[in-house]
Order: sequence, then structure tokens, then C-alpha cells
Amino acid sequence: MLKVKNLQKNFGNLRALDNVSLEVEGNSVVGLIGPNGSGKSTLFNVVSGFYEKDRGEIYFKGERIDGLTPDAIAKKGLCRTFQIAKAPEKLTVLENMLLAAEKQVGENPFAALFARRRINPVEKKNVERAIELLEILQLIDLKNEYAGDLSGGQKKLLSLGRIFMRNPDMILLDEPTAGVNPTLTMQLIKVIRELQKKEHKSVLIIEHSMKVISSICDKVFVLNFGQVIAEGTPDEIQQNDKVLDAYLGCA
Repeated sequence: MLKVKNLQKNFGNLRALDNVSLEVEGNSVVGLIGPNGSGKSTLFNVVSGFYEKDRGEIYFKGERIDGLTPDAIAKKGLCRTFQIAKAPEKLTVLENMLLAAEKQVGENPFAALFARRRINPVEKKNVERAIELLEILQLIDLKNEYAGDLSGGQKKLLSLGRIFMRNPDMILLDEPTAGVNPTLTMQLIKVIRELQKKEHKSVLIIEHSMKVISSICDKVFVLNFGQVIAEGTPDEIQQNDKVLDAYLGCA
């Protein structure tokens, strides 16, 4: 699904990514861990088109995507979340979900004026999809609340819901449980795994909690100083000497 080959990114004299290579198979959840400053978010920003690479290649579904803009990459089916979840605060939870739906006929001014019969079925389908996702996210009781009134954890759930409204093939999750209380963390983990399995998505997730990584990931890559120092199952990673040294070294 995703293949990153010899990726390099420099910020002046600092090499944030140093020949990083990794692969994410279809219908899988892959973790990306490492100490602070190891290059995890930089990798996400390069893959999703927000940063330009200095060297290397990125393939999505067999097609090269490095050099494309973030919106072009998203339209190809590779979407992402951010560490700080944001939403139009004066729109309701349901309106936020509907805002993310793709291929909305009513967005075309000509269609809005002359093809209203085509718009209503699409809008009905989008509402049904949004309600279905809000049920899974356990946000259905808040569907008419303003997004600005949600807690930080609830906003992250809403962000995840908007991503699934886009119906991408692959999702990059940037620390989805950071700053979230333990109860909502468990809810987020359950929702991510449930939606991933139900809809056969591929997920690459940045996460600091090994408990989270172990509970949802099939495979894990470890970054340190911009390089991949280990890869394997969660159990293998937790017993890897290089990984233990990297984390102990930053303690």
C-alpha cells in the first residue's frame, strides 16, 4: 500500500530523515515509534506532502506520489490526522462530518441550481454514513453540539470520523491518544481497530505508548536520529536491545 524508499529530509545542517525505508501492507496497522525528535512527524509531513523531500521515493498503491501537493495525495486515498485536532468550532459535530464527505454534487454551483434531484440522494447517503460513524465513535449523542464545545479527546474522535467520511485507502494517525484521558484512549483504540477491520483500511500510526502499539499494531518500525533502527512485531520490538538503548538514552 505504502512504500518509502531511502527518504532523506534536511533542515539546514540537521538531517531529520536519513535514508528511511519502510513498507505498509494493505489492510494492516503499522506503528511508528521513537524518542522525541527522532523524525516521526517529519516522515508524516513528507509522505503527506506538507514537506518536500531532499532525496528518496514514495509510492502509494504502486504510484509515485513524492512531489504531489497534500490535497492531491489526499484525493488519491492517503489521508492523515494531526497531533492537535482542530474542527470548525461553530459547526455541529454532524455538520463537521458532512463537511468531509467526498464527491458532493451540491458543491458544484451549476448542479446546485439545475440538478437538485441528484443532490438529495447524495446528501441522504452522506447523513446515513455520518450517523453510522458517529455511533461507532460514541459521539452520536453529541451530533448537534458545536465542535468547539467538545473535549480534546472527543475532538480527536471527531477528527478520526472525518477521515473515515473521506473513505481513504490508508490513514496516517499522528499521536491520536496524546493528551487524552485513559477512558477515551481505550475508546480511541477500540474505534481505530474496529473501523480498520470493518473497512479494510491500512493505518500507519505514530504513538508513544507501547500499550497502545501492542494492542492494535501488526508491525512496528522504530526511528532514532532519523534512521530506522528496528522493525518487527510489538513483542520483538520490546525485546530489541537497540530500541531499549534508544529509549533509555533519552530518559
